[in-house]
Amino acid sequence: MNFDFDRIIERKGSSCIKYDGTGKFLGADDVLPMWVADMDFLTPEYITEAIINRANHGVFGYPLRDEGYFTSLMDWLQRRHQWKVERDWISFCPGVVPAVNLAVLAYTEPGDIIITQPPVYFPFFTAVTDHNRTLVYNKLVMNNGRLCMDFKNLELLAKNGAKMLILSNPHNPGGSVWTHSELIQMAEICLKYNVLIISDEIHCDLVYEQFKHIPVAGLPHEISMQTITTVAPSKTFNLSGLSTSSVIIENDSLRREFNAQLDHMHIGGGNIFGNIASEEAYLHGDEYVDELMKYLAGNIEVLEEFALKHLPKIKVIKPESTFLVWLDCSAMELPDEELNRFFLTKAKVGFNPGIMFGPGGEGFMRMNIGCTRATLVKALEQIKDAFSKD
Repeated sequence: MNFDFDRIIERKGSSCIKYDGTGKFLGADDVLPMWVADMDFLTPEYITEAIINRANHGVFGYPLRDEGYFTSLMDWLQRRHQWKVERDWISFCPGVVPAVNLAVLAYTEPGDIIITQPPVYFPFFTAVTDHNRTLVYNKLVMNNGRLCMDFKNLELLAKNGAKMLILSNPHNPGGSVWTHSELIQMAEICLKYNVLIISDEIHCDLVYEQFKHIPVAGLPHEISMQTITTVAPSKTFNLSGLSTSSVIIENDSLRREFNAQLDHMHIGGGNIFGNIASEEAYLHGDEYVDELMKYLAGNIEVLEEFALKHLPKIKVIKPESTFLVWLDCSAMELPDEELNRFFLTKAKVGFNPGIMFGPGGEGFMRMNIGCTRATLVKALEQIKDAFSKD
């Protein structure tokens, strides 16, 4: 197949948050949007064609997920990540964030302590606080340009009665792909103190060469029995608008508790097109993902070279995964509000402010490089010009 990642798609006016929501969410309409985590590339044609074929039927009643939905995911996880999953372990949820919220409701009580590891995907915080649980931080540490876990503090928090750890694996926004030894060390702490692991693995397919995603539940059996895993095709194949994810739980008791919450909310039906897109993505997506990762790696190379040459006050934290890049802007010596304003009003580029991701995000910005090379270069030139005028 031929995938044209250089093709510019006009997204403004398509009712998408990334382009049409900049005024509402960023406070500026006239910016080049490189913030919210969806890419500017066309969804692969074989997925679009399957959706169109189903739409041509003309009747859109309540959907049923057939076996193809499950077997395509199982085969994909085995093929891409060497993780053998059984059919009965898989539940549906309309998104990873809803799944994390349902897990909080299913497995904890008001007041219970839940660990997050900031800087991290910010909906993790509200998944805890919105349900009157106690949010605590195991702040990640920067080590040789890579965000790493603080195991000493993690054990202290676990020992002090934490009930749950919400893990970003691979990590958003830092791009760290947790190694086998890191995950084993983390899991051993959780097992020792009976801390349930919620592993958000939505970026698992977006890992660069020389790195390997390891599913937490693919570790020894006792770890899998204490882990709830969330996956989705949405980031990989640009399907976020179809609100379709899968939750994988080997432990029968934990799975029943999760499914009970799903049933209480009456949100287990999903939508026809999400079911079809997920199945097609996992059936036929290998070549697309391989080509996508090569293109994204090229974007990172362009970003690094440009920053080294023209943006000395911005340090690129090279990601091991994802199309999101963590930018260290601390050398600009600006308060976070002014830092964000610099990019919005002077460079006319929309990033996510690092402080959104909690402690450790101060002085950082998150950049989405899931775009055409031309768009990336345009954004970098605008930032360069903003520095020259500042």
